[in-house]
Amino acid sequence: MTRQAGRQRSIDLLRAIAIVLMVVVHFAENLSGWYGPAGGPLTGLREAWWLPTGFAAPTFTFLSGLSYRIWEDLQRQRGWDERAITKATIRRGLFLVGLGFAFNVLVWLPEDVFNWDILTLIGVGLLAFAVARGLPDTAILAATAAIVAVAPTLRLIVDYTTYWSSGFYDYDFTLADVTIGWLVTGYFPIFPWLALPLAGYAVGRRAAASTRAALLAGGVLVTTSAALIRTWPHLPAAITGDTAQAWAMFPATTAYVLGTLGGVVLALAMAHRLLDSRPDRWRWFMDWVTPLSRHALSIYLLHHVVHVWPLWAAGLVWQGDATGLWQRAMPVAAAVALAAGFLMAAALLFRWLDRLGLPTAESTMRWLCD
Repeated sequence: MTRQAGRQRSIDLLRAIAIVLMVVVHFAENLSGWYGPAGGPLTGLREAWWLPTGFAAPTFTFLSGLSYRIWEDLQRQRGWDERAITKATIRRGLFLVGLGFAFNVLVWLPEDVFNWDILTLIGVGLLAFAVARGLPDTAILAATAAIVAVAPTLRLIVDYTTYWSSGFYDYDFTLADVTIGWLVTGYFPIFPWLALPLAGYAVGRRAAASTRAALLAGGVLVTTSAALIRTWPHLPAAITGDTAQAWAMFPATTAYVLGTLGGVVLALAMAHRLLDSRPDRWRWFMDWVTPLSRHALSIYLLHHVVHVWPLWAAGLVWQGDATGLWQRAMPVAAAVALAAGFLMAAALLFRWLDRLGLPTAESTMRWLCD
């Protein structure tokens, strides 16, 4: 794979779409989720997770595995030996796990340090790659399937709903609760979320190169998800996890995981066919999309700071409680407009930073870990 393949336009497009959807849903939910006397227009997000925002995290995590596979190949081309690649992988994983904890403390306040958000998941995924990269892809896919298969039973064993009785993840500062949260009950626990980056690592490169294989695999996954949704009330608890909704993100049901994974694989195949074979196609559009993809980590961090810190400050001033305006600050239309404004500003900012060669979260990680 050439260096140019390391910057595949199809991957940039999907990652940019994922970060755009994340920004929109976070602005809308954190600022407006319960706004208004009737409880808010977005309260249904907690049960069904309206499309397409429910595809943001699966796309982001799947692409983290695919991007790592491409990065791994590039390091071999540059003459790195396998031991050096493994060491850099571990450093990157530890960097993201540490960044995830720091992010939770600084943005979500210290009581949420162990909420197991997406940054810690991707960091753990990199640590898993340090082991999995020596295994055949079939073994990685078997582990991926096993993670998805056992997740509902694990949720039954630990009584998942008791950790979400208030509508959000709530835990005690005990070793047992922190460990269970990491494995099963947090926002993005190992079971089943680790399956997404592992799948990206094992099959993503083929999906990005073979449209026919990707369409077949994606179609099978989507069809299986549809069959699960249709038969959900009649399926055993070992498959449903005793979750009433067939399509839910918290917890990530089997139908949701398979359906979003299939959708991402199909989108990757179509984006590859549309963009990678025609480098000049949509050049003006990709000139704006690529910075959003290249700096997705920086944008993920920045967009929380931009809207959550003012939210905490306003809550302290007007309510006497930092969380007093959480999900109740403004109408959803205003929140979405703010998200759109932030995205336009971010695209300009990171194009400017690229021209000047100034540091970002991504360049800092490379400097520290590679």
